[in-house]
Amino acid sequence: MKNRLAVILGIATLVLTSAAPARADVTLSPFVGSLFGGDVPSSKFAYGAGLTFTAGGIFGGEVEGTFAQKFIDQTVATPEVHHANVMGNLIVAVPIGGTQGKSIRPYIVGGIGLFRTTAKEDDFFDRITSNDFAYDIGGGVMGFFTDTIGVRADFRYYQALRDTNATAGLDFQKGDLNFWRWTIGPAFKF
Repeated sequence: MKNRLAVILGIATLVLTSAAPARADVTLSPFVGSLFGGDVPSSKFAYGAGLTFTAGGIFGGEVEGTFAQKFIDQTVATPEVHHANVMGNLIVAVPIGGTQGKSIRPYIVGGIGLFRTTAKEDDFFDRITSNDFAYDIGGGVMGFFTDTIGVRADFRYYQALRDTNATAGLDFQKGDLNFWRWTIGPAFKF
């Protein structure tokens, strides 16, 4: 009986200590880029950052935020509009070359989040703010030169699900608002 218990404990110890621990890749990606197309009348500068978590470099999640100072330019009829969003995304990547050292990782991404537009009606009134749900879908590629440093390029489509009774100055199309975004920036893997 003691021999069986010793063999079972020995096998269990061998199995548990020889298994490689699961490790998630965490990547911080500050970026710059442009919003364009759809309901955005001309290309607009945008910046932000994304924090991506992937298991084995394949499946994971991302928290990402973007800000555009002049989302819609001021006109005689409408105030200047600023844009910000925070999105929670799912990501599926293909780590070509592995998850360590030099590698390339194409991916697809999509999710939902908060889409915020802010306008100042004029000098006598407060800011007008609209908070709406939105979704995004897209893809890109991360390329790493070392275990921790690389570059990321991304292309996404955004659709804001706006209230049809939006406040004047923020009511772009009396409904949904959509546009495209491209970005590029460094990628730091932890």
